[in-house]
Amino acid sequence: MTTPSDCEIVTQKPADRRPVDDPLVTPRKSRSRVTNGSILLPGVDGRSPWVRRAKDIIRAHLSDLGGADNTSTAERSLIRRAAVLTTELEVLEVRFATAGEACSADLETYQRCANTLRRLLQSIGLHRRPRDVTPSLSEILREGYVQQEREVCEVDHVGD
Repeated sequence: MTTPSDCEIVTQKPADRRPVDDPLVTPRKSRSRVTNGSILLPGVDGRSPWVRRAKDIIRAHLSDLGGADNTSTAERSLIRRAAVLTTELEVLEVRFATAGEACSADLETYQRCANTLRRLLQSIGLHRRPRDVTPSLSEILREGYVQQEREVCEVDHVGD
């Protein structure tokens, strides 16, 4: 039987730990280009229509969730997978529209991808998260200054 003095005391880590992809934790030079966000996939031309579309979808989902700073690493990983599935589903949709039909194998693939996409989107939340758009102090002061300038101009024109 152990006594309290025999037990090792482990302090809990603070809840506000920074994620690994935070530049304050890991310098940009030490991270992969995928983690830095400079490329989507290693060895793939980032200018291709497929990559551009996937990046657009990633940006849209991140925006819906309040931006990259408001999402966890796990959420960003799920968003990336959802973007890939969405892009591939669109490729299949083009194939169906061009051919005017779909074979059963393609329909089965489409159905499985669509269901997987739905589950991914459910797990990260299908709702939009509001982003804090409260103006900063400098914006408030600037707006007050602009308003004062307008009032001065209005007074000057009334006297004309």
